[in-house]
Amino acid sequence: MQEKKTYQEKLFNQFRLSERVPEDNFYRRLHTAIDLNFLYKTTQKFYGSSGQKSIDPIVFFKLCLVGYLENITSHRKLIAHCSMRLDILYFLGYDVDEELPWHSTISRTRQLFPEDVFESVFIKVFELCVSAGMVAGHTQTIDSAPVKANASMDTLELKVPEEDLEHHLHQIRNLSNRDKHTPLRQSKENKADKNQQILAASNKELQTIKSRNTKWAKDQDARPGAGAKGSRYTSNKTHYSPTDPDAHISVKPGKARKLNYLSQLTVDTANHVISDIKAYHADGKDSQHLPDIVKRVKQRLWKSQLVWENCVADTGYSSGENYAFLEAIGLKSFIPAHGTYKGGPNGFIYDKDKDHYTCPEGKTIPFKKVFIEKKNNTKKKEYRGSKQLCIDCPIRTSCLGKSAQEKKFTVTYYREEYQCNIARVNSNQGSY
Repeated sequence: MQEKKTYQEKLFNQFRLSERVPEDNFYRRLHTAIDLNFLYKTTQKFYGSSGQKSIDPIVFFKLCLVGYLENITSHRKLIAHCSMRLDILYFLGYDVDEELPWHSTISRTRQLFPEDVFESVFIKVFELCVSAGMVAGHTQTIDSAPVKANASMDTLELKVPEEDLEHHLHQIRNLSNRDKHTPLRQSKENKADKNQQILAASNKELQTIKSRNTKWAKDQDARPGAGAKGSRYTSNKTHYSPTDPDAHISVKPGKARKLNYLSQLTVDTANHVISDIKAYHADGKDSQHLPDIVKRVKQRLWKSQLVWENCVADTGYSSGENYAFLEAIGLKSFIPAHGTYKGGPNGFIYDKDKDHYTCPEGKTIPFKKVFIEKKNNTKKKEYRGSKQLCIDCPIRTSCLGKSAQEKKFTVTYYREEYQCNIARVNSNQGSY
């Protein structure tokens, strides 16, 4: 006999949330695994002694955790999602007939707590992972990802030079129509301090910006390939965001220029537990942040009585300074060398004690100077022979070419550190 289901709400219900959430449910298991009661003491100083009660700090941080696990970035959507999930309600400590906090309360509470409060929660959870045997400590991998800032490119404003703005800009670049007038979207509040609004770019950097402008159409607002009317070339040297002054303009190949932050993430390879995460300015290179990351992670692992041995990262973290830094603190680097590395010409033998090269004909090419290569800002050493040394050499033409009178070449300053790292990367352990 065919059944037709009809729904009619009951006037009275006997319902227990704990009976509806299975024992093996992820959020139920997570509820018993973490204890965040320490937050009451940690956050007490940020609340007054009178007035309306705010959101429970434990509930707030659990909502943040749910947002991360469910990949929900909107507070409004997060509350709507949680209200439809029985297991999440149980995790938060709310019954089915209890109303969840208003979404704007989460936004205000997020702004209320400083960074060290969030850091204390992260460290507590990390220590729980260590005590559960989920963290080995010996091998850590580091990588980065851009995080879009909550600010629009349309609100960007020009930094103000010490001299008259329009006169100065006419000297160093073509002024776009959008820069002549107010931004497309005027920000409600300018949160940038005075230093962030002042133009601090050098003449050379401004000249580079000017040369980029000349490659476009006369009117930057209608430049080819803009994709949208009103586009313009923007740079951190000449523009800032009044909405979010710490957000910087960055771009990746095939992606549009956006206001971003750079998230640096460190993961323990044993069970993929995050051991460190921090946001940096988006216009910096990965290699610039490695020493700061390593110092912080090494200290955290040491407090948990874990020994860090191997540092794994991609080519973006490659630099001679980083290799030397890791060697000095006893860490093995497994970071593929960058293309700027120069280890000396083929067939030449290096004498470490005397710091010179010997050419295939047995002649000595001595060290001359240390300098910084401006193109890549890398430290290098120059080796150069004399004209008399090479004048009668039988391989002069193939070695020097047609116009050169003496043998001259540059070598990466941290040659030994590069070679140690390259050998590790190419070893069986490095391949693994």
